[in-house]
Amino acid sequence: MVAPVKPLGKAALSRPLTGADRLTEAIELLFFAYRDFISDPDEILAQYDFGRAHHRVVHFVGRNPGITVAELLNILRITKQSLARVLKQLIERGFVEQETGKQDRRQRLLYLTASGRELEERLAAPQRDRVAAALAKAGPGAEDVWRTIMLQLVNDEDRAEVEHRIARAAAGQR
Repeated sequence: MVAPVKPLGKAALSRPLTGADRLTEAIELLFFAYRDFISDPDEILAQYDFGRAHHRVVHFVGRNPGITVAELLNILRITKQSLARVLKQLIERGFVEQETGKQDRRQRLLYLTASGRELEERLAAPQRDRVAAALAKAGPGAEDVWRTIMLQLVNDEDRAEVEHRIARAAAGQR
């Protein structure tokens, strides 16, 4: 079991925390954790003049080789125009390649190139290290609790699809 997190700072110690206070603290911790979780990849992306949208595309194309543009749009929930701009840059710079679908020639299937796989690894490595260290410090059972909390933060109507997509990607399936 994961030990309960103690309130942060002197102000938190001056009065008991209410349920709303604890939830607000959890939200604030999520903001700070995300800021730091993304900081290492942000530095790497800046070297290429790329942003977080590029990171997300590289991640999901890498985890789902042969993903269609339509599927990627569904995952990222960004406009076609935004994705087109990011994809164009990644393709022109040699990180992503696209192929025409074999059954449906209207489909564009996306794959990382060797350079794209190298970039994906550079971006993911510090994040994996950070998560591994946090889970190790949190103790036994933390990984299951983390996964449960993250899945419960996903919209109810999307949760099954997210779980399915993660399981397929982990198994190397499309």
